[in-house]
Amino acid sequence: MRSWLLIACALGGCKASRAEPSAAGLCVTKGAIRSEGGALTITDPTVRAVVAGSKGDSASLRFTYRGDTDELVALGSGQLRKQIGLKLRAEDGCNLVYVMWRFEPKPGIEVSIKANPGKHTHAECGTRGYQKVAADDAIPVARPEPGETHTLAATIRGDRLEASIDGDVVWRGELDPSARDLDGPAGVRSDNVKAVIDLTAGGTGKGACPVAGD
Repeated sequence: MRSWLLIACALGGCKASRAEPSAAGLCVTKGAIRSEGGALTITDPTVRAVVAGSKGDSASLRFTYRGDTDELVALGSGQLRKQIGLKLRAEDGCNLVYVMWRFEPKPGIEVSIKANPGKHTHAECGTRGYQKVAADDAIPVARPEPGETHTLAATIRGDRLEASIDGDVVWRGELDPSARDLDGPAGVRSDNVKAVIDLTAGGTGKGACPVAGD
């Protein structure tokens, strides 16, 4: 497992058609992740990033929750959500697995597959292709309070996904077979949440950054 300190591309967000990795391997494809006093912070309402070169089957995100972002932005579907979580097997913004800790409107762990074969940019797939994954076993999870620090981790083994918070398993379930075809790195996603983060991803996978603006 490797912990990535992320600075260069994160300072202003990546504006090119393809994100350029920082020296540590982070590709910020939407929003910005900034370095403040050696800590990586999220203050933008919409942030998407992946660790280039990670395998994408497992990752952990340690974060300190700092409350809502100053500006709140609805999703493309029109829904307003406050959440932070992991991207697994993230080929691009159209094809990946999400493991999200949703704070509002209803707290809990939400796992979904976004699959749009042959499509690779937001302009091509938009909000289409989402499939919520039902849990076989799940524990109710409350939203954190500002100032709390937690670690969200997730691992895919075969068709099974397991998620934990602070080392305790809170979600287990079976992924749809469409997830077998996904091949990309691990990363982080946030919506309307301010946080200090430390993302850890392991394995060796594709090194290229996905298209920016996902």
